[in-house]
Amino acid sequence: MSVVPEQIPTPANITTAGLIALSKKSRSLSLKSGLIGALQAGDYQSAFKGRGMEYDESRLYQPGDDIRNIDWRVTARTGKAHTKLFREERERPVHLWVDFRAPMFFATRGKFKAVIAAELASLFAWTAQRQGDRVGGIVFSDTVHHELKPQRGKSAVLRLIKHMVEHPSWQQPGSNEENQQGLLHSLINLRRLVKPGSMVILLSDFRGLDENCRSHLIRLRQHNEVVMVHIYDWLEEFLPPAGNYRITNGKQELEFDTHNQKLIDDHTHKFNSHKELLIKTARSCHMNYLCCRTEDDPEKVIREGLRSR
Repeated sequence: MSVVPEQIPTPANITTAGLIALSKKSRSLSLKSGLIGALQAGDYQSAFKGRGMEYDESRLYQPGDDIRNIDWRVTARTGKAHTKLFREERERPVHLWVDFRAPMFFATRGKFKAVIAAELASLFAWTAQRQGDRVGGIVFSDTVHHELKPQRGKSAVLRLIKHMVEHPSWQQPGSNEENQQGLLHSLINLRRLVKPGSMVILLSDFRGLDENCRSHLIRLRQHNEVVMVHIYDWLEEFLPPAGNYRITNGKQELEFDTHNQKLIDDHTHKFNSHKELLIKTARSCHMNYLCCRTEDDPEKVIREGLRSR
């Protein structure tokens, strides 16, 4: 019986061994008590909570208490407003939401956006596992959706890695046709999967994000810590120097002329508007925002985004 050799990692693919090796790099990272800021996004920052919260007891309502924590059953029984108190959980669910849709299989510099997403997911997962959190999440494309309920231990991280490496989008290049509803459907499923008190880490280019998607993100944030990691390629932000260019996805070709100033302005405006929408969404409900180009070092992006108190 012949043994198929382990595929060699390239900027366009991932391997099990390569993602497992990131466990060593994760030792310099922590999700416990840092501040994560909006890199290249002004002065926005908010804190990782470190652990989810579970119900402990109820007491009489006091001015300043969050009305969302009112214990309606005790209030109805006693006739006096009571507030639920919570205590830290020993284990927090950490959900990695990994985007393998068609636009993620692209890069002009560094590595495919999908490769960067997988490496970031592995670094976050190994860090969470080392801290005693439970690791799960969703790995999705336009047509394939894998849900992983949070579990503890290294086996949970290895399970996530297995689903990322064996995802059909890698084995069947070109078959992952873009579905405009893919992002929305995955967010709906994510909301169903995530329990209150979880940490949710979103790894995507967020292409196709609209008001429906934003509403689900905002609802998701109401009872969870949410991190948005915006992954993009240099060409999505800037166009190359003046000239005629041709790009292809293996099935279609596109030609464009960067002597055209209107084309440049429209391209820049489209990217900036998309990024500003993500930052606005994060700021509006105190989510965490990070951005990562395809040529960036994922470990450095996470480490520099986590700031000591």
